[in-house]
Amino acid sequence: MSKDNIQDVVRKSLDKYFRDLGEQEPSNVYEMVVLTVEKPILEAVMARADGNQSHAAEMLGINRNTLRKKLQQHGLL
Repeated sequence: MSKDNIQDVVRKSLDKYFRDLGEQEPSNVYEMVVLTVEKPILEAVMARADGNQSHAAEMLGINRNTLRKKLQQHGLL
C-alpha cells in the first residue's frame, strides 16, 4: 500500500466518522486519530524489526526511549 493509499483510507474513515456523528460536534479528532493509528503502526514496525526496539525506533525516526514509552502506553510490552 502506498502513502497515497494510506492517506485515502484515513480521509475516507474520517469522512464516515463525521457523517456518523450527524449533528454532534466532533472533538479531540487529532488525538483520536493518532491513538487509533499509533498502535497498529507500532505493532507492524516492531514485527518488521523482529522485536528490536533500537531498530524499530530508527525505522520510525524516533528516540528509543520514546518508542519504549509508546509501547508501554499501548500495552505492547
